[in-house]
Parts: sequence; structure tokens; C-alpha cells
Amino acid sequence: MAPAPHKSPGPSPQRRELYFFNLYRTLEAALLALVAFSPAGEYLLQIRQPALLQSMVVLYTVAAITLLVAGYRSELPPSRQAAIGLGIDIAVAAAVFSTTSGSQGGVALLLLFNVGAGALILSQRVGLGFALAACLVVLLDSLYLRTVDIANARPLAESVMFSVTYLATAVLCELLSRQVLESQALAEQRGEELANQAEINELVIRRMRTGILVVDGEHRVKVCNEAAWGLLGKPSPERRQLADIAMSLHRALLAWRQGRGETPKAMTLGEGAPEVLPRFVSLSLTDNLFLIFLDDSRLYSDRAEELTLATLGRLSASIAHEIRNPLAAIMYSVQLLEETAQLPEADQRLLEIIHTQCQRMNGIVQDILGLARRERSQPESIDISQFARRFVDEYRASHPLETDVLQAVSERSVLAMADPRHLHQVLTILVQNALTYGRLPGEPAKVTVSVRSAPPGAPPELNVIDRGPGIPAPVAAQIFTPFYTTSEHGTGLGLYIAQQLCEANQCSLSYQPVPGGGSCFRIIMPPGMTLMQHPAGPGRLNLA
Repeated sequence: MAPAPHKSPGPSPQRRELYFFNLYRTLEAALLALVAFSPAGEYLLQIRQPALLQSMVVLYTVAAITLLVAGYRSELPPSRQAAIGLGIDIAVAAAVFSTTSGSQGGVALLLLFNVGAGALILSQRVGLGFALAACLVVLLDSLYLRTVDIANARPLAESVMFSVTYLATAVLCELLSRQVLESQALAEQRGEELANQAEINELVIRRMRTGILVVDGEHRVKVCNEAAWGLLGKPSPERRQLADIAMSLHRALLAWRQGRGETPKAMTLGEGAPEVLPRFVSLSLTDNLFLIFLDDSRLYSDRAEELTLATLGRLSASIAHEIRNPLAAIMYSVQLLEETAQLPEADQRLLEIIHTQCQRMNGIVQDILGLARRERSQPESIDISQFARRFVDEYRASHPLETDVLQAVSERSVLAMADPRHLHQVLTILVQNALTYGRLPGEPAKVTVSVRSAPPGAPPELNVIDRGPGIPAPVAAQIFTPFYTTSEHGTGLGLYIAQQLCEANQCSLSYQPVPGGGSCFRIIMPPGMTLMQHPAGPGRLNLA
């Protein structure tokens, strides 16, 4: 899914309000110019000083046009531009009052919009200040006319009402402006939250292991996440018709739309793609959008296999526990019979066979019980080079090797994170297998426990290498499967237990064939931590 194109933010509400304010001022200047320069002005007003009025109108027109152009181009904040313009408006109104007669009502009414528009942009204190200035101009002009030209003077009550209107308009417009700004801030916050939520939803859908397709009523693909793209065989992005991408899925969707209830069968949608189980959901009652879930059938198989293995493990542990008591009785009886004097040689051979098989059965029981009762790992930082050398020494001391060779090879100290008990058990399983099966016919086994020093950024490795015949590829693909073995004396649990112990310690165990013959079981481990002394104080933990 491609991200939405970035949209540049539009002008702020204050910029838009300032534009209309400046446009209204330009219209006021044009109206005053009509009165000052047109013959019709003589019929509208009594102009006492025509030259002064015309000069003032010219300057006001130039100022209005300048403020209109500067509204978008100037770097001055809108509040400062509005304050300059409103101050010019009040000064021009005062000049009109002084140069004409009979214009007080009309000019005062025009000034009402200027005061309200300024209050929308300015702060409360500044807006009220300009409103008081407009009130003062109207009241002073009324008082002046009542003193000089009583015939053309307006009633004082009208001027007072204009003044009250200015103040009320300034207060109401300031409150309206505050609500608009709060609403805009809330809308921006909600928009940002919605954008973040949409981005999260897109990321979740894109990274889901379940394939997701959204198609319209004509089966054109609208949305396709990464999992669906892989399950469809990685088609070209230009292909949008579902019939061109996966004809079987197209037909299954058509059949589902007609039946609405039939469960589609598993299908393969692309060459080399795994088998999937499609599920369909209608996103609208008008059949305009459909949601298709593509589930990888391997997930269901793996889950079923995990449940089967867990059930089999519990059952095997229960059976092994029940076998242990009679097995101990058999072994104790065999020991008593072996102590019998003058026992025939044939009977002694039978007792040896019984004793050997009892030991083998006891080993199987121990493996199964160990698998069922595996303790939680407690990893710690260990030097696997020293650990490998110590393990080899202990193994030599407790297991006579005769002509076989077991050695540890390491270049330097290598730190890794692992549970020492689990790592010891894993190495015991791998070394025993190498000594048992990693030998050529008639030759002693040669087993090496190798520690590979990790370059910067790479995890440390612990390898158990033998020089035997190796493992055929078909067998190597199944050696970590529980109860799988090619030996009549094996249990098929050793390598499975070793792999499970490695995974419990965030390690990985894998088989690698050795060029020239032999096998290598490689353990890749997390890097360990070392405590280094800081020059200025106590120790600190650093990654090795």
C-alpha cells in the first residue's frame, strides 16, 4: 500500500480573515473615492473641504491596496497587519467626519465591520482598545458638531448606541475567534491522531502474516499487503484484475458471492507459492468492496504438529514413569541372578542381554522424562572457549575414549549468553552422537569442539565437528524430528532435545556438512556481556 501524498497545509484561519478584512477595506476606499471624485458625491454628502478629502481618499486607497497585497506576501504576523489597518480605518473615519457633513451614520456603520474583523484577529485587550478608539471618534465628532454645527449634528443617543455596538461587536468577535482557534486546534489534534492511527493500521496490515486483499465489485485489487503478495506468487504491481493475478481465487470469490456460505477449499495461487485457505468478507451491502483473508495452510499444519507433539510428550512421559518401576525391578533381579554361583554360560549371556536392554530402556526413559521436565533456562555470560576446554577434560575423565580423539580448539576468549547446564547437556548429546556415528568403518572417531571467534557484529559460534561419513541429505532434513532415528539402538530424541534446549536459550542449532566428509553441528549463540571498569567511577555493562 503506497503512502498518501503529502499535502501542504493551507492558509491559517487568521490569514483568510485578514484577506477578507483587507478586501473589505479596499471596497470602502473605492466607495469613498466615488464620493470624493464623482459628481454624485455632492448629492450624497456635504463636503466642506474637497481637496483634503480627496487627498485623504487617495492615501487610503493606496494603503488599502498595499495591505491587500501584503496580506499574503508580507512576513508580518496577521495580528500586526490587522492592527495597522484598523488604526488607518479609524483615522480615515475621523478625517471623513471632519471634512464632510451628514456622513456620521454611514461611516460609523461601515466602521462597525472593521472593528469586528479586527477583533477576530487581534487579542482581546488590543481589540477592545481599538473599539474604544472608534467609540471616542464617534462621540467626539458628535460633541463637536453639537458645538459648531448644531443643524447637522446627530442625536447623542445615536453615537452612544454606535459606541456600545462597537464594544459588543469586539467582545463577541473575540469570543468567536477564540472558539474558532480552539476548534481548529482540536481538529488538527484529531486529524493528527487519525493520521497516526491510519499509519499504524497500515503498518499492522502490511506486516500481518495473514494475507489481506481488498477488491471492489469488479474484482479489481485495491489493497494488497506483503503476505498476500507473497502468497499470490509476487505478481507485477501493474496487474490489478484478480482474474489476471489468480484465476482460482477469482472463481472462488464469484462462487462465494453467489452462495454466501460455502467454505472455499484450499488452493495454490502462484507458481512456487504455498497452499492457502481463502476467507471472504463483504465490506458493504451493495457488494462494492470485499475483504479476502489468505491463510497459509502451513501455519495450521505447524500448529497441529505442535499440539500433537505436546500431547505425545505428555503421554510418553506418563508411560515412561509407569515403566520405570518394573524396569528397576527387572534390573535388580538381573543383578541378583548374576551373583548366583555356577550359573551356566548360556544363562550368563542371556542375563547380559537383559541387562544391556534394561540400560537402553532406562536411557530412553531418562530422555523422555528430561524432555517433559525441562527446567526454564537461566542464561548468563560465559566464556565458551574455557567452557569447551573444561567440558572436553571432564568428558575424557568420565568416558574412556581408548583410540578415539576428542579435542577442543579455540583462538581466544569468546563471551556468549547461555545456561551452563543446558549447554553442557547439548554438548554431551552432540559429542556422544559424533563419537558413535561420526567414524569411518575400522577407524577411530575424531571429534573437535571448536569455538569460533565472532567478528564485530556477528554472533559467536560453537561447533561439534567429526570426520565421519556425514549425513545424507534426506536424513539431514529430519534429524531434528522427535523419535526419528536410523539406528536400531537410538531413541530419536537426542538431537530434538538439544535443539529445544538451544531455542530455550535463544540459540540456534543446525547441521552443516563438512567439505571432504564429516558433519558439523553448529550452535549460534547470543553475544555475552562483560563488566568493564569506567575510568571515572564504578563498573558498567558493555556488550562483548
